[in-house]
Amino acid sequence: MLKDKIERTTAQKRFIFEYLKGVKTHPTAETVYNEIKKKLPTISQGTVYRVLNKLKNKGEVQTIETKDNIHFDGDTSDHAHFICESCGHVYDVYEECSKCGILKN
Repeated sequence: MLKDKIERTTAQKRFIFEYLKGVKTHPTAETVYNEIKKKLPTISQGTVYRVLNKLKNKGEVQTIETKDNIHFDGDTSDHAHFICESCGHVYDVYEECSKCGILKN
């Protein structure tokens, strides 16, 4: 009989998830790695990439693709993103239509 795989929440996953939930900057994987390494000096870049992919695949974070990189967003609420074509900075957009209440993208 196959046992269901139970995924445990590791310290690495918890730190990465909490970091993404606490920032509004839409960091890249490299930025996440550099910030998490300050708190968990032994974490590897590969671990950060694997955790980010797992969080994305489970719908716990979202990704925003720009022309140069992939950015991560811990805010999974219904909102759009504006990407500056000059500098590549990603901004959240929370604007609803005043007539119907639907989020504008």
